[in-house]
Amino acid sequence: MPIHPAVAAKFDLLAGIPSFEALLTDPGLQERFEQFAGAGLGQEPPVVATRMDAAPGPHGPVPVRVYLPDVVGDRPCLVWMHGGAFRAGDLDMPEADWVARELCTRVGALVVSVDYRLAVGGITYPVPHDDVVAAVRWVRDSADGLGVDAGRISVGGASAGANLAAGATLRLRDDDAWQPANLILGYPVVHAVLPPPPPSLTALMTDVPRILHFPPDTRHELTTNYLGGPESRADGYAMPALAVLGGLCPTLILNAEYDDLRVSGQAFAAALAEAGVDERQVQVKTMLHGFLNLPSAIEPVGQALDLIADVVVARALVGTETA
Repeated sequence: MPIHPAVAAKFDLLAGIPSFEALLTDPGLQERFEQFAGAGLGQEPPVVATRMDAAPGPHGPVPVRVYLPDVVGDRPCLVWMHGGAFRAGDLDMPEADWVARELCTRVGALVVSVDYRLAVGGITYPVPHDDVVAAVRWVRDSADGLGVDAGRISVGGASAGANLAAGATLRLRDDDAWQPANLILGYPVVHAVLPPPPPSLTALMTDVPRILHFPPDTRHELTTNYLGGPESRADGYAMPALAVLGGLCPTLILNAEYDDLRVSGQAFAAALAEAGVDERQVQVKTMLHGFLNLPSAIEPVGQALDLIADVVVARALVGTETA
């Protein structure tokens, strides 16, 4: 299927952006990219009550924003990590804030959005990972006080946040002998070095502006920045594709059709299945990497949020699916 027209219509905003590195360092280019990424249709996010809190962590308090649904009692909960290549993003980006508001209103879930430390200014792995582990532990141990059902705590994230969500869930399996009800991964990148793309994906990506590609040199720079050294430094918590996956909780993976990073999510889904993990993989048609920054009025985005909501409200995934 062709790229969704709501996305393709804004490709002109990307003209003249030379590289991902330039995008990270030039505020003017960042503003244009944010206009593109938030291709808006004039939609406003749902109105939801929020409050700030903090989880104790080994590197200091981890700020979190708690999204409070109208319903009371034992509510489902999602601990959510935004993306941003480990070095950008915040609690206010749509992939964090809008996703949380949508899930609060769709299924009455309490959402905890984690402001983990970014890999900038000398911060590297395991600091962001440790922050996420600490935040999930805090939610688990505070379930009664938060008014959530301890049996319906899910963990998830998008892009780099999906990597952090998966790594934290593996750490909690190994250190605490505990698993959330579900793991939800939006367009995850969990390999230090990606598997080669199939020719069909390479052909699809010719329709995508160059700045929205993730070639090997860009991936190398982002990965080594996060790890604080070469790819060989990665372990299974930093790059979950390297981990032993048996005993991981049921996992939903949402991949974007027009995304040269989706080979990571696809390979991870296959590895989960081989390890006996209950996994469900869905390819979101017409969408690019980062589509959870778009408003839910764009039909594939709304459908993806519906899938996430169905998983959050349930105690576990039912069956498996590959689309």
